[in-house]
Parts: sequence; structure tokens; C-alpha cells
Amino acid sequence: MMTTEAKNLRIVFMGTPEFAATSLRRLVDEGYNIVAVVTTPDKPAGRGQKMHLSDVKILAQELGLHILQPEKLRDEAFLEALRALQPDLGIVIAFRMLPEVVWAMPRLGTFNLHASLLPEYRGAAPINWAIINGETRTGVTTFMLNHEIDKGAIIEQQAVDIAEEDNIGTLYDKLMNVGSELVLRTVDKIAVGEYDTIEQMHIDESSLKPAPKIFKEDGRIDWHRSGRDIINLIRGLSPYPAAWTPIFKDGVEYGSAKVFAAHFVAEAMSGEVGDVHTDLRTTLGIRCSDGVVYIDEIQLAGKRRMAIRDLLLGWRDAATCRFVE
Repeated sequence: MMTTEAKNLRIVFMGTPEFAATSLRRLVDEGYNIVAVVTTPDKPAGRGQKMHLSDVKILAQELGLHILQPEKLRDEAFLEALRALQPDLGIVIAFRMLPEVVWAMPRLGTFNLHASLLPEYRGAAPINWAIINGETRTGVTTFMLNHEIDKGAIIEQQAVDIAEEDNIGTLYDKLMNVGSELVLRTVDKIAVGEYDTIEQMHIDESSLKPAPKIFKEDGRIDWHRSGRDIINLIRGLSPYPAAWTPIFKDGVEYGSAKVFAAHFVAEAMSGEVGDVHTDLRTTLGIRCSDGVVYIDEIQLAGKRRMAIRDLLLGWRDAATCRFVE
């Protein structure tokens, strides 16, 4: 329950995507005093180069909040605007790295919501890597910002189970909602000064699992790996940016495909890794190191995403292809 101290805090909220917008909406709905929202500048996107607004800006406009969109976070005009707000607390969720002049400005400091159980999975893509690495549990953490990325003192954490059927889309939603609750609890604790922090600056980083930004090559399926590893990669990148694989025919690259859903069967299959196993009606399996990965949803380059039975209605030469050169 929000205290009088929490209600009176002058809060500056900083964020960009839906993951941040959900917490912003909860803060406003619960009556917290958001004196400004800082988000990324509008930018042209798509074929028509229509101006794209961040999810946080769209919500802030709907809620009638004061919005700041600095090109540079060290810009003196932006810093003056922040100082004029006399902020008590800063909240950062899925935003840019802040300079000290910004995160140290609020009277009570600035805290961040991160989508992992820190110190594990520091970095830009913690939800993806938790699934890719086959974790069965992750969570959200609030921590005070300092000079090191994702290494500030931990305030609170909440664990979340990763279900077998979870992919990046479903787990993102779970963590987004649990995270919004954690943000409220963290504000309340900071407001009354009744919280203990856990330092993470002196942990042996060689023992930790990182969560770096996902690049295209990270999503390429290696069919020589185990079926479980391949399924985890597909889950960890579905629906976006999606795991992908080249397809070969007669020793030449025939095309490529994004794979959105699949299941693994530990069964013997004649031939080599990368061979296709299909009835040309309802199933398309690819041999991996320890069985067969059966694709459920796929998108061939230049085509729409579809269930495998729909694809096979028009892909008559699937049986003659291979998924390893």
C-alpha cells in the first residue's frame, strides 16, 4: 500500500518500450507523482518513413504527462529542465545508459528494473538468453544505478518460473507484469528508507552468465547441436527476431527460413545431420545430433509465417532439401 512519503515523491520516469510503459501506467494508476517522462526522440521508420513514437511516449501523451526527449543526455538544456523539476527519485526501465549527471541528480538516487535475477544475465537481452540457455527460472530485479552497467546495489528481486511452453513473447509479458509490481514495492521502500541493499560489485564475473545484445548470427540454428539446445534457441527468439536456418538443395543454398515453433523427438533417423524427414503433408523434421526437430511454424524468405501443414501444401520439393550444406 502506498505510503504518504511515496505519494509525495517527485518521480522522473525514463524508458522506451512496452516493458517500461506497463510500469509507468501502474505508477500513474496507483497515484504516484510522475513529474516528467524521459524517452527517446521520435524517428522515421518503415517504407513511408512515418514518425515512430516510443510506447512510453504514446502512453505519456495519453496520461497527460510532461515529456522530455533529449537527443543527448548531457545536453545542458535537458539537464536544466531536469534540475527545474527538483526530482526526488529516478526510475529507469529499458532505456539508454545514463551519465552520472543524470542518475545522481534525484535526491534519493535512481533505480533500474532489470529482467533477470542479477547478478546473472547482465546485459541487453536477459530474457532471450535465459530461455536459450535452458533456464527453468528467472525473474526481475530492482537496483540502484552506479558507474557500472547492471552492477548497482540490489534492492529487491522477484523470481518467475520459465514454463516449457514459454518463448520470448510469453516470458516477456510475465516479467513485464511482475516487474511493474516490483517497481511499486521498490518506490514504497525507498520513500520510507526501509530497505537493505545487496552489493554486487565484487562478484567473480567469470562464473556468471552474460546477456549481450542479440545479433543475426546468434539466431542461426546449428543442426549439429542437441534437439533440446535447438528448441531452446527457437523459443528464446520467437516471435522476434526469430531463429533462422539456410536451406540447401543439390549442394547450393536454396533459400532461408525463420523458425517460430518446433518440437523435439529423440528418435533414430537414417542419414546425416541436416537431412529432411517429411511426409509432404503434415510433418517436416530435420535430423540433429540426437534425434529429430519437427518444425511447427515457419516462414520461408519472402513468404508469410505459416503452420507447417500449410507450407507443405505448396512446397513440393521439401523432401529433396537439406538444412546443412
